[in-house]
Amino acid sequence: MLFEDLKLIDPILKALKTEGYVQPTPIQQQAIPIVLQRKDLLGCAQTGTGKTAAFSIPLLQLLYQDRTQHKEQKTIKALILTPTRELAIQIDESLAAYGRHTGLKHLVIFGGVSQNPQTDALKRGVDILVATPGRLLDLVNQRFISLDHIKFLILDEADRMLDMGFVHDVKKIIAKVPSRRQTLFFSATMPKEIQQLADTILHKPEKVEVTPVSSTADTIEQEIFFVEKGDKRALLNHILQDKAIQSVLVFTRTKHGADKVVKDLVRANITAEAIHGNKSQNARQRALSNFKAGTTRVLVATDIAARGIDVEALTHVINYELPNVPETYVHRIGRTGRAGASGIALSFCDHEEKEFLKDIHKLIAKNIPVNEEHPYPMKQLSTVERIREEMKGKPAQQGGGGNRQGGGHRNGKRRFGNNRNSSGKGKPAAKN
Repeated sequence: MLFEDLKLIDPILKALKTEGYVQPTPIQQQAIPIVLQRKDLLGCAQTGTGKTAAFSIPLLQLLYQDRTQHKEQKTIKALILTPTRELAIQIDESLAAYGRHTGLKHLVIFGGVSQNPQTDALKRGVDILVATPGRLLDLVNQRFISLDHIKFLILDEADRMLDMGFVHDVKKIIAKVPSRRQTLFFSATMPKEIQQLADTILHKPEKVEVTPVSSTADTIEQEIFFVEKGDKRALLNHILQDKAIQSVLVFTRTKHGADKVVKDLVRANITAEAIHGNKSQNARQRALSNFKAGTTRVLVATDIAARGIDVEALTHVINYELPNVPETYVHRIGRTGRAGASGIALSFCDHEEKEFLKDIHKLIAKNIPVNEEHPYPMKQLSTVERIREEMKGKPAQQGGGGNRQGGGHRNGKRRFGNNRNSSGKGKPAAKN
């Protein structure tokens, strides 16, 4: 299927051609026709499948058609809610790309920066508003924004908004928009709380689910490295000696941990920057721009800051620390292997993180292969520790990574670089 087959208007097809997009991804194939029929939509798809284009392309078309058929007031007609500033900026950039020939005005607003440029732009008139919940409510309360004329409401990354504690803000915002509207609801996972929220705001929705809930893309090669906590720094430096790894996104659980990893890498003459909530907006954008441009080889991020990072041809993701929420693992490694490209996800696991790994295996319904051929294997457990492990009903971990879980590499000279063609031929589909 081609984008031309989706009954898109010429201004949007022209923009997609400029971007080099030819074939829509599965979620775009299914979602775009539903949205163009002005139906509510519940979309469940993992990160990197093209959700942004799946809702922004038909939204632009509907607004363009409404404007040509009716004289529209200078009011905000579409609201896109998203959990992080990085994702909000990414969506706004996508709207600019796909809507460049429509004449529609869009604006992104988020906290952590001065509101003056945002309020000035609002006064000039906006058709589509992309916002994080906190800044949106702030400007609504200051009466810079009215939501009385919203015709389209889109919630993106709803599960992350729940994780970040935005659910109450989201409910306040929903109460302020007209009940007669078209609502699109997207989430990478569909836990009970998210399903309940969707049930309260959607009206007879169509459902699109392009992959099993919480699955990992088949194009991503995954490996586990059993390693002592104190050896993780050395193992990371060892892996990064492979020059084939041109860009890598490293995840830590804490902001302090991210800063510490960056210091260690810089000390080893590896260009690295951190991105997390304690960084200013300018610093975060600068770090992301440097990473996209290839000036910075390693970007170290926390989970909240990483949602919305979209780097073309990102070959590697490294979990320096395993997440304690298994769904987060799926989100993390989904930053590579996007839109059908291939990627590699490497994860470090120390003694304390074995329970996290067990939960991840259960969620993704498969065991991640273990890399046993690295110079920093986990040390053999003491007798007391082994007894404790056995009392928990788990096999005791031996030195060198222990028993294989789902395979591993036998040649003893595993290269960490991805020598496969990760970009494919041309640019087949719009990315998330």
